Amino acid sequence: MNELKVVTIQTTLHWENPAANLEMFTQKIAAINQQVDVVVLPETFTTGFSMNTSLAEKHDGNAMQWMQQMAQQYNTAICGSLMMNTKHDDVYNRFIWMNPNGTYHAYNKHHLFSIGKENNHYKAGNEIVIVQYKGFAIRLLVCYDLRFPVWARRTREHDYDAIFIVANWPERRAEHWKVLLQARAIENQSYVVAVNRVGEDGNNINHSGNSSIIDPLGNIVYQKPMSEDVAIHVINKEIINQYRTDFPVTADADRFTMQLNP
Repeated sequence: MNELKVVTIQTTLHWENPAANLEMFTQKIAAINQQVDVVVLPETFTTGFSMNTSLAEKHDGNAMQWMQQMAQQYNTAICGSLMMNTKHDDVYNRFIWMNPNGTYHAYNKHHLFSIGKENNHYKAGNEIVIVQYKGFAIRLLVCYDLRFPVWARRTREHDYDAIFIVANWPERRAEHWKVLLQARAIENQSYVVAVNRVGEDGNNINHSGNSSIIDPLGNIVYQKPMSEDVAIHVINKEIINQYRTDFPVTADADRFTMQLNP
């Protein structure tokens, strides 16, 4: 496939209420009313960005079952992050990519937001995850990861066509969000598909959305501030390949070895 039809769902979230959030997303997905390839939900889409990890669920929990059901029913991938409790009782902010056939990929957020004490409640992941889907290679990132270009860098070893990033990024730093999304697209010559929430959370922090599609040249294809929005976009692999052929900057890129934080 040369094109991928992507749906971004920018919405408020019911604070620490998984059942209400799943019902809300069920209705929003049902209303799309056309065949698409991927539906992208925000970070911690079942709870909001909560530190109440008693709400974390197992891999056979309601949210995972719901994602499998939605992906199969609508024959589309469903992705977004949620708090996940592993068999060792480690809790991760885990980005799940659920395929239509019920198989999935999981990326654990690497950069935990220590300013908000996320690192006191969640465990950091250390694995790069690139999903192969319908001819596209898709790098998964979560929120604060956006600030760290080395972690996100497209390399010979970790090549991809698009970054998909989900977030609960606050309004007070909205300009950072917008600029960094463009920077990651430009430096990696890749699409960036970014979904952020809107509205006030249970900590009285407001979120202004600005969910975005940025093309490999850094152009803003779509950006929606403040209000709820369900939008459909097409990302095109020919645009990626042609631009990388016309302007092959990666040929001059430095090779490096990444040393992860302990």
